[in-house]
Amino acid sequence: MSMNKNTVLAWATSIMIFVGLALIALGAFRYDDVAGWGFAAVGVGFFAIAWVFNALKGRM
Repeated sequence: MSMNKNTVLAWATSIMIFVGLALIALGAFRYDDVAGWGFAAVGVGFFAIAWVFNALKGRM
């Protein structure tokens, strides 16, 4: 299996979506104080970076 730039970006996008969902779940279900808001905000940041990686597919 050859890993070109688009395949690497696709894997990075899917991993970042998974980590973002995990961080949002931690913020929603594990932490009830202010730390939960921080985890959720970082999870949304992971979604934003994954969106940029997805937009770069085919352009690099």
